[in-house]
Amino acid sequence: MTRKSEDASRSTIRDVAARAGVSASTVSRVLGGVYPVSGATRTRVMRAVREMDYVADARAKAVAGVGTPTLAFVLEDITGPSFAHMAYGVEREATRLGHLCLVCSTKGDVQHELEFVEMMRAQRAAAVILVGGAADTPEYRERTRRIADSLASAGSRLVLCGRPPLGPGAPVTVIEYDNEGGAYALVAHVLSQGHRRILFLGGRSDHTTAQGRERGFLAAHRARGLEPDPALLLHGDFTRDSGHRLMRQALKEGLEFTAVVAATDMVAAGALTALHEAGLDVPGDVSLAGYDDIPFARDLHPALTTVHVPYEELGRLAVRTALGRTPETPDEHLLLGTHVVVRDSVAAVKEQERAPVRSASPAMRAPRSARPAPPASPADSGPTDAGRTPR
Repeated sequence: MTRKSEDASRSTIRDVAARAGVSASTVSRVLGGVYPVSGATRTRVMRAVREMDYVADARAKAVAGVGTPTLAFVLEDITGPSFAHMAYGVEREATRLGHLCLVCSTKGDVQHELEFVEMMRAQRAAAVILVGGAADTPEYRERTRRIADSLASAGSRLVLCGRPPLGPGAPVTVIEYDNEGGAYALVAHVLSQGHRRILFLGGRSDHTTAQGRERGFLAAHRARGLEPDPALLLHGDFTRDSGHRLMRQALKEGLEFTAVVAATDMVAAGALTALHEAGLDVPGDVSLAGYDDIPFARDLHPALTTVHVPYEELGRLAVRTALGRTPETPDEHLLLGTHVVVRDSVAAVKEQERAPVRSASPAMRAPRSARPAPPASPADSGPTDAGRTPR
């Protein structure tokens, strides 16, 4: 059947009205549920709707301001485990509050994001939730401020989850977690185990989430009078492949380290594979920590020490807050806490009984039990308290 014939065979509201013996406006009132009609009339109309398999035009319902209210969840990559858990929180809370949740994965395409937001504005979505870090530039702030103003003018609300705030006065809700503080606490824990040469596998240098985690890494060192070796700060992205590549690069270049802190659990998973491929034991030879506390972190071998981020609660809070505010409400900023989850992948230096990792030589790739034990490093006399997160 051609598209034209399909359209021709599709029932219209006038067809339903003729079948039910009422006017088209009466059918609209019944379907919209916003005007009182008699029980008998409602029964006739709904019977005609079922018999004719009539489906109301979503665009017409949006223009009329009726139908199931919607909200939109916009992110770069829905396959990321942390984003998936946030999306789950958004969807569950939206459903609980009687809203339909629409998801858009942009793959980093700014134009695609703008087009989707404009479509949601035209359809009068109750809220649009933008998720994930971004490059905090004047262009970003100007573009996002325009989005916020545009949505507010249409009775909608912009919510930024983990994105940079726009400054005072913008009609936007900002919901964040203590990103930098979580990294600070994690690195403080690793330092408390006696590690002083910690390899950091970070994200993109222009990415606000990656920047916050790197700031926490540096602050934890400097709070103890330490200055990290710049050569131990490597940058990639937040993927498993990036962690694998950066870890192999560090081993190939002969960088000296006793511990690795990865910017995400996915990066840590890739690094763990590379360490195993090199014949290194975690945490016997090298300690390893991640960030996010996605579910599989506890199933790695060894179970991963990491930072717990309440992603599902972030999603639920984004929905509750957005739907509880008028579009014109000025900028509001909410912050959720994070905490370190200590598992088995980080050990004290004295338990490792080895010098820092230096290269991926054939001897290093041999199983640890088959290699002669190198002399133990002198114990570091620096402070080992976990400290507190920065304000």
